[in-house]
Amino acid sequence: MYIATVPNRNSPPAILLRESFREGGKVRPRTLANLTSWAPERIEALRRALKGEFDGLSGDLPPTCGPIFAVLFVLKQLADRLGLTRVLGKERRAKLALFLVLVRVAAQGSRLSAVRWAANHAVAETLGLERFDEDDLYAALDALAPRQTQIEETLYRVSRRQTGLSPTVVLYDVTSSYFEGECNELAAFGYNRDKKAGKAQIVIGLVTTGQGEPLAVQVFDGNTADPLTVPAQVETLRTRFGITEVVFVGDRGMIKRTGKTALAAAGSKYITALTTPQIRKLLREGVLRPEWFTPYVYEVPHGPVRLVLRRSEAVRRKAHRRRHDKLAKLHALITARNAFVRTAKRAQPDAGLRTLQAWVTRYKLAGWVQLSLQEGAIIVTVDEAAQTEASRFDGCYV
Repeated sequence: MYIATVPNRNSPPAILLRESFREGGKVRPRTLANLTSWAPERIEALRRALKGEFDGLSGDLPPTCGPIFAVLFVLKQLADRLGLTRVLGKERRAKLALFLVLVRVAAQGSRLSAVRWAANHAVAETLGLERFDEDDLYAALDALAPRQTQIEETLYRVSRRQTGLSPTVVLYDVTSSYFEGECNELAAFGYNRDKKAGKAQIVIGLVTTGQGEPLAVQVFDGNTADPLTVPAQVETLRTRFGITEVVFVGDRGMIKRTGKTALAAAGSKYITALTTPQIRKLLREGVLRPEWFTPYVYEVPHGPVRLVLRRSEAVRRKAHRRRHDKLAKLHALITARNAFVRTAKRAQPDAGLRTLQAWVTRYKLAGWVQLSLQEGAIIVTVDEAAQTEASRFDGCYV
């Protein structure tokens, strides 16, 4: 290969990367790339490399590796496309905030771990950020907080311009985050999803469109129940985003009486599921009938709501297998306990009975399984009728 300079009349000459090949006894050139747009020093470096002037240097110098470039570059392009870069701004703290978003996607961790991650990635080359530490990142978050509402509304306008429509399906979910420290005005003791007993927490609610585009995020006191967060989010949709026709989708624990009242007052629709006790109550009242639960969707008007019924055969079979496996496990535990009692002189049959009764309760078998003692041995009794009734609505949804 070699670099050729080709005159181009009144224009600057074309700089081409070529190679020679033989065809029919003649030597012909083949153009591999046009290097005209390259800087002169870059072209000269390639020319010298092709001539072999750098041969042998690799044996004298240790191999080096520059900062990792691709992952941050790709995430930056996505942020540009979503409008996030423009919304945050161009000042240093805005770039630090953008870095926090991108590093959260690439490598979840603390602010300190983000600083360590930046040491190996092309942050300066991609984002134009020079050296920073975790204190700079926390300061960027402090500066970002007062602008949250403005940023969310601007991103919503960008998303609406791209789609041309206001969302008619809004998805909402709640999570929590616990704290090791004590200095947080919203931290409180509540239902801890992280299973961290004795840790205060905050509750976080996220609203997105049906396609998963985030609309707003709000932080609540750590002892706020999930349904109590719904009215605030409904008000957010109405006042900040002007979304008046909404279908709010939530699970059984999300949209309860308080949430339904707030949604109805706002004129919003919702989709949620009924609990098994609620389904059984409607069956007793004659609103629903068992034969309506089939693999096909069945719809029943009921006052201001529509009840949509269906039985999932896959879920029904799974529930049947789980119930069978639990019963088999219980028999195995009873056999092992009875064998222990027969061979151990100090064994206490009552203690084993209490332990296994607690196991039956924990695994929700108490409605149709009874345990008793007969001459020191644990006996299990299965109420077949109660078992049939317990499995009657496996896989049924309303």
